[in-house]
Amino acid sequence: MSRLLPHPALSVAIFLVWIALNNASSTGHFILAFILAIGLPVLTQRFWPERPEKVKLLPAIRLFGIVLWDILLASIGVAKLVLGPLGKVKPAFVEVPLDMQDPFVGTLLASIVSLTPGTVSIDIDRSRWVLQVHALNVDDAETLIKSIKTRYEKPLKEIFSC
Repeated sequence: MSRLLPHPALSVAIFLVWIALNNASSTGHFILAFILAIGLPVLTQRFWPERPEKVKLLPAIRLFGIVLWDILLASIGVAKLVLGPLGKVKPAFVEVPLDMQDPFVGTLLASIVSLTPGTVSIDIDRSRWVLQVHALNVDDAETLIKSIKTRYEKPLKEIFSC
């Protein structure tokens, strides 16, 4: 069954989105939605990274709350920077050394950093396991590194037991 439906939630989402976008209830659209819902995940299976099997739900919920809070605070901070004098902006590239070597979890970390306004993940150097980040305003690079490691990397390591 996992070969036919490697990502069941994605298949359901594709089916529902296709039906919603076409705003039609003809048999042809349902058949095409079904074909796409089964075919696309199967055809793209080799591009998907290996997912960790164990996920701890409670730490994941806590991390979700932390990320939402950080997005809110960072949005306010970026708005103040953009609307204020440009001389106060101190952009910088920062390298964050990672304590884990899981490509999937590293990608999640990079995504979380990029979701937070004012920071963008540039790359994960897998030879050194370093996350390269560009930040809009950096007073102290070590403080930024410590913040990313404690607020995001540590909970991700707990969630995925890595």
